[in-house]
Amino acid sequence: MSPEELHSHENGRFLSVTWHNGEVSRLGAALLRRNSRSASARREEADGVAPIVNEDIRLSDIRLVGAYGVQLVFSDGHDRGIYPWEYLRQLADAAE
Repeated sequence: MSPEELHSHENGRFLSVTWHNGEVSRLGAALLRRNSRSASARREEADGVAPIVNEDIRLSDIRLVGAYGVQLVFSDGHDRGIYPWEYLRQLADAAE
């Protein structure tokens, strides 16, 4: 399920994912940041605290994590969440 291509658009405001079937998903950086699955984000979720994310947040870096997924680095310094390919696809499907 790994994508063919990943890259950011519009100065890091969007992540473009090209899947093996040729479909392209476009995910906003704010959406991705709000849906981080990092330990701190999961703790906040368990405590019922909604993450506060600036809508102007941007992707600073995209780091592949083996064949498993991708680590996204955001302009607010957040770099703790790994987005497995399956989870990234779920976010893309939900956003469309």
